[in-house]
Amino acid sequence: MSKPLQVKVFRFNPESDVAPRFDDFEVPVFDNMAVLDVVIYIQNYLDRSLSFRFSCRIGMCGSCAMYVNGRARLACRTQVSSLKTRDITIMPLPNFPIIRDLVVDMEPFFDKWKKIKPYYIPKREIDAPVTVQPESNEREFIDDMLDCISCGCCYSACSMVATNKDYLGPAALNRAYTLIADKRDAIRVERLKAVDRSYGVWRCHTQFNCAEVCPKNIVPTRSIQRLKRRCVLKKFGIFK
Repeated sequence: MSKPLQVKVFRFNPESDVAPRFDDFEVPVFDNMAVLDVVIYIQNYLDRSLSFRFSCRIGMCGSCAMYVNGRARLACRTQVSSLKTRDITIMPLPNFPIIRDLVVDMEPFFDKWKKIKPYYIPKREIDAPVTVQPESNEREFIDDMLDCISCGCCYSACSMVATNKDYLGPAALNRAYTLIADKRDAIRVERLKAVDRSYGVWRCHTQFNCAEVCPKNIVPTRSIQRLKRRCVLKKFGIFK
């Protein structure tokens, strides 16, 4: 029988605890075990007070993002075997306020999304789905960037978010790029003005921390670089 996992779990209830702590648990291993299975086992059999968030279990909702062995990951998509160790440390995502234990407050993250108006606004009223032909230049190739599930991993890994609470962050800027790259959008110039600020694209230092942790293999840094180029073109009156 395989040796059990030695798991350290961050614990903190801001309403009752003076300071955070780590609790130790011994968890048996089974085949194809994910980190999400680890915390579910702890809650079911060892400590029912453990708080964490999850939903779909297939890497689509992004709700189970946690900081596992020093890296932001989706707990449902992280196999225990991939960690190459029996010692696992699980913490809440950095750069977010803690609600309780592994549950973080996503409101600051989505407040940044609201600032870039993360929804498509057509230039005219439409009452049918829009079709974009493959050879059309109406929309640039942004399919890869559209896979974002808003899990917050990139936001938690960004050192600029950690040092500047006003910085929009990689996820919101990536979303802004997908809309600005679409010529059918009615407020492309307005969106570009929203990101062309010291707390917008110019705060990114191109460290690629966001890309390293994205569970969907998106490279927000690339989107931000393209936004910077458009900001420069706008200053020369070329981008309209």
